[in-house]
Amino acid sequence: MNNFNFSSFLNFDKMLTPTIIKIVFWIGAGLSVLMGLLMIIQGAGAYYGGGASIFMGLLTIVIGPFVVRIYCELLIIFFKMNETLHEVKNLLAHQNKPVDNEENKN
Repeated sequence: MNNFNFSSFLNFDKMLTPTIIKIVFWIGAGLSVLMGLLMIIQGAGAYYGGGASIFMGLLTIVIGPFVVRIYCELLIIFFKMNETLHEVKNLLAHQNKPVDNEENKN
């Protein structure tokens, strides 16, 4: 948020949620790695059937952050579409303004 404008904040022109979603991604990726490590530790200490838990822990460490990333990207897509629609709206509004030049005077 380099160019923070309080008016755009109050009018909901600038969205804060994409920044929050990026933070949620890092928290989710960290939690998936942590859960994978806990599954590995639990599987290593098990007397019976620990191999499956170790495998699932490794799978969680590798695939978990990708799943969180895909989910967050899907959420951000909606905000990117909103920003693009605002740009198109502003561009169309700018193009529809009457231009005062020699051709319009004739």
